Amino acid sequence: MSDRIRCACRRCTIRSLMGPAIVITVGVLFLLSEMIGGNFSFDRTFPVILIVIGAISLASATAPADGHISSSVPPAAPVAPGSAPPPPQNSLPGQGQGQ
Repeated sequence: MSDRIRCACRRCTIRSLMGPAIVITVGVLFLLSEMIGGNFSFDRTFPVILIVIGAISLASATAPADGHISSSVPPAAPVAPGSAPPPPQNSLPGQGQGQ
């Protein structure tokens, strides 16, 4: 399993439903195409996929982010009193090497 901490706020929970909602929508559209035929070809029904994506994006944007956990910056390790701080890490590979 991953060591990554997963956020359980409403915004992230709704955003995580994007993939399953698209797969279900495409499945339903293909099922309707096979059962009814004719008017349910992909060139006529792809706007439904765009509507689903827009609805989930809108719901995610309006949902509160209370309790959001951002994993973009790892927490800093505590430094013992009296010891030297660790050297700064280069953010770009190859910068500051060989000088």
